[in-house]
Amino acid sequence: MWWLKPIGYLGFGLLTTFSLSQFKFDYLEAVFYDARVRSRPAPKPSGNIELIYVDSETISALGKVPTARDHLDLLIKLQAAGARHIVQLISPTEFVGSLDELTEYAKVAEATPGFVVARNDVALRGEEYGLRLDSPFEKLAVGSASVPRDSNIFARDDVTRRLLIAYQGQPTLWPTLAADFNAELKAALNVSSPPLAAAEDAGEVEVRAGFAQAVRGSLYVLQSDQLYVNFAPAGTYPSQSFARVLRGEVASERYKDKVVIIGRDIQTTSKDYVRTPYSREIVAMTAVEYHANALDTLIRNDAPTRAASGLDHVLTALISLLTVIVVLKLKPTLGLMVLLATVTGFTLIAWLMFAFGGVWLSMAPPYLAVFIGYYFFIPYRLIIENRRSWEYYQKNKLLTQVEELKTNFMSMMSHDLKTPIARIEGMVEIVENERDRLSPRQMEALATLRSSSHELLEFVSSILNLGRIESKAIQLHMHSKDVNSLIKEVVHKLEYQAKSKNIQIRTELEPLFSIKMDVDLMRQVLQNLIENAIKYSPPGSSVLVSTEEGEGWVSVQVADQGPGIPEDELPHIFMKFYRSRNAKASTIKGSGLGLYLARYFVELHKGRITVDSSPGAGSTFTVDLPSN
Repeated sequence: MWWLKPIGYLGFGLLTTFSLSQFKFDYLEAVFYDARVRSRPAPKPSGNIELIYVDSETISALGKVPTARDHLDLLIKLQAAGARHIVQLISPTEFVGSLDELTEYAKVAEATPGFVVARNDVALRGEEYGLRLDSPFEKLAVGSASVPRDSNIFARDDVTRRLLIAYQGQPTLWPTLAADFNAELKAALNVSSPPLAAAEDAGEVEVRAGFAQAVRGSLYVLQSDQLYVNFAPAGTYPSQSFARVLRGEVASERYKDKVVIIGRDIQTTSKDYVRTPYSREIVAMTAVEYHANALDTLIRNDAPTRAASGLDHVLTALISLLTVIVVLKLKPTLGLMVLLATVTGFTLIAWLMFAFGGVWLSMAPPYLAVFIGYYFFIPYRLIIENRRSWEYYQKNKLLTQVEELKTNFMSMMSHDLKTPIARIEGMVEIVENERDRLSPRQMEALATLRSSSHELLEFVSSILNLGRIESKAIQLHMHSKDVNSLIKEVVHKLEYQAKSKNIQIRTELEPLFSIKMDVDLMRQVLQNLIENAIKYSPPGSSVLVSTEEGEGWVSVQVADQGPGIPEDELPHIFMKFYRSRNAKASTIKGSGLGLYLARYFVELHKGRITVDSSPGAGSTFTVDLPSN
């Protein structure tokens, strides 16, 4: 049933994706969207837009707010400069002046090609004349230039991110003007009779502008075609003070074939400003600059476009699946690093796609998928790990008890066995003293009995030492001793065993100073090494025991002419109960504890034991002990 877990992980990923897709995270998406807008390279202006402000400099220079006569003079100058379009964001109905001045302005504006009054309003289909101005401006060209804010829908943070390009199938002002600079949009627009298309919204069939299909990133919202403005920071578009242009201080050539947008920047009303992704301050960007950004987005036709919802769902599902696997399978630290790398990588991909491709990936669902997956499965993993820890604790407790019982049993058995073994050896000695009465066969049996009792005694001693090691009951009793004299004692004790195999024990002992050691433990080490050399050396060979003194060390070497140890087994020979393949294949018996105990005893003395061996070339064991 190995496939149940993968299916469970996949099911969670799909369930998370489905659940998140049922909710809108417009505010979070707006936050991530604004962050990308601010951090990416700003789009370059098309160079077709100029701004003129009624600002504090203008009021200071004129001594008043510009009158109808001032606006008329400016209009005449721009007409003479060859401006292609003049967009008046300040309604002429707000001008101060006599009826004759207002009428004269209306006549000149009506006769000026490309002049239009932009109104922050929309007209219902069939009621386009609803945007008309009051007399004497009723004949002026008027265009819808609504400023949509995310107040009641989308992010609901009162930030302007979008542009209205059509309402109920009727184009607004900006696509009409942009068509003069964008051939594709002009071909699709057909201002006199815009093609219409059906669009389903909330179950009702609505009419939308057909040209919207030619505009990158267009979306249909509440009977309107909209798109996201490709904002540039405040101050990107060239601007001049109303007064400076009126006084002729600005070269007229700069306005030739341009769209000139006239508006206010005197900080007397919030209507003249919009909040944008660059800043949410009340005076973050002037409405004039917003309209310049909106128009330029259409001219360049580079509005940000949302990625297909299918791609968003796939990314969310994959990240959900990865989160579950990471939380349940990896160690916490590594898991956090993987998740941070995943989130960082996804963020970088989303930024790159937006900055250089204008594609807007949804970021809220993947982030929430990581959050939900992590905090949903972390408690589950903790429960599982706590249960495992409890099981491990119980098993360890049981094993500890078993180990204690085993150690106590082995210790008692070993102590109890040593007494009968000693009696057997004593009886063998008594019988051997009466050799004259024994036949050769009986003498051979006694030798076998002595050898077996000796092997059993060594095994019991090894078990006792192992128990002492595991119970940490071994304490060093340090005394000054000449290593050479200790070697001679051991060699003398093992001479009989060596002669029985016709093996010669040769010694090359360099004169040494006495060193501090636990004599009993080191005697066991040397006896084990020399006895092993005798066991594994062929009859007629020799065993060499040598000593030498180095700087701060005394070295003892035991070299035999046995079968050697394979290279792959060398790292394991000092392990508990380990016996090499050659040893197992031979008739020589052993417990696998001798070398383990030897290394332990040598390391207790702060020394080291090493081996140099190869198959067929014998083995050389080296014991290094500190000389001070």
